[in-house]
Amino acid sequence: MTQLYIECPCTSFPRSFARDYKETYLYPPPSTIYGFLLSLIGEEDLTTHLGVKLAIGIIGDDPPISRIVRKQRHHKFAIGQEAKKRIAKYGEGIYPTSNFSKPNHQELLTELRIVVQVNSHEDSAPVKLTERISIALLTPSQITRSGGLSLGESNGLVNGVRTYRESDGVIRWLVKDRRGLIGLPIWINRTTGQGTFQRFSFGNFCPDCWISIKLPISEPNTKSTKSKKSK
Repeated sequence: MTQLYIECPCTSFPRSFARDYKETYLYPPPSTIYGFLLSLIGEEDLTTHLGVKLAIGIIGDDPPISRIVRKQRHHKFAIGQEAKKRIAKYGEGIYPTSNFSKPNHQELLTELRIVVQVNSHEDSAPVKLTERISIALLTPSQITRSGGLSLGESNGLVNGVRTYRESDGVIRWLVKDRRGLIGLPIWINRTTGQGTFQRFSFGNFCPDCWISIKLPISEPNTKSTKSKKSK
């Protein structure tokens, strides 16, 4: 079992329903933490360590939210005569900034300090995630990865990752609670955008802190089964 301390000066966890106004989750979602750990060890396959259990805690008060304005590009894909007219007017592959850029508001979290506990007893991989994390921290030269290590969006680079110490501060653990006010995604399908969510509240460490990373179970199509029965 591994307990990690992660410090990130500035990041964002965009909500699933966010569009032009990029709202952020106030706490790191389990799906994001799982992706972060895979990035740490240089693993590109999201299904490699299915079954691993994570427990997420926050150190200190809730991170403050800052709101910024940034430029966002919107490109429209045209076909047929409309595409020919646009190429004739602007040139192929050229899009005027004035027509396809607009201001976009985004929320950022600052001074985020979290603790992640990893339990690989039910990990499906032959080499467990906790073992690969230990290798990445002790002998990083054995890990093959590219790019900076970020938490959330690619620009949310972390200050560092190490083993948690008691001097880091008191941990407020996320505990699974059906009536909790904190809703976070556990798994997101990158193709459809759908996923599984869990509600949480804060409390002391207990068995309900463990979040199992698994593929969502697809529910049968009730409409099709009913129509077959009626026939």
